[in-house]
Amino acid sequence: MSDTVESVIVAIDGPAGTGKSSTSKAVAAALGLSYLDTGAQYRAITWWMITNGVDVQDPAAIATAAGKPAIVSGTDPAAPTITVDGLDASGPIRTQEVSSKVSAVSAVAEVRARITELQRSIASAAEKGIVVEGRDIGTTVLPDADLKIFLTASPEARAARRSGELKGSDIAATREALIKRDAADSSRKTSPLAKADDAVEVDTTDLTLQQVIECVVTLVEERLSATDNMEKRGGR
Repeated sequence: MSDTVESVIVAIDGPAGTGKSSTSKAVAAALGLSYLDTGAQYRAITWWMITNGVDVQDPAAIATAAGKPAIVSGTDPAAPTITVDGLDASGPIRTQEVSSKVSAVSAVAEVRARITELQRSIASAAEKGIVVEGRDIGTTVLPDADLKIFLTASPEARAARRSGELKGSDIAATREALIKRDAADSSRKTSPLAKADDAVEVDTTDLTLQQVIECVVTLVEERLSATDNMEKRGGR
């Protein structure tokens, strides 16, 4: 990455199982950028709600509690962390219970407002730039990101990958769960899962993870080079 470029913000969106997390972490590490998993933040607030007895089927109860937990995200791509009220939540937020309830919690406008504000503050504080992955980064959270990428893949490919992550899970059941979550996230009123108009779409169905990483790194470097050239011409 050019030393003359002060900062770059990369937004990577897409549904579950497209390789967002693995790709985003690797790209951030390769380019010396910070990394933020926004989905982990929604999982964290969902876990807090469950742990503290909030009825996650009651939007009003969720809205009332949205501002209570203290969520802190570490942005080192080699070892990303997340704590809730000072407790390490990296393990608990990956349970099936949290996975089944995170869409309902994240659909509540007050939750999205709280987490979006947190995400923007983290991105603005990243001195060298940051790769932010999620579902509404390019459309809502960081609409002025320097580069927006939307990862896609067939439901079958996504289910196979997610089943590989969740040892012993049934691929057919995983596929149905992914499709159900896509529908919920795409149809919610507040910041739905959607591809930004100016995002570059990358279909990962037939690509290895390394190929996806290389593709995204190239896209970032091309954008940095174009920006650098524009700044040089503007300075003449």
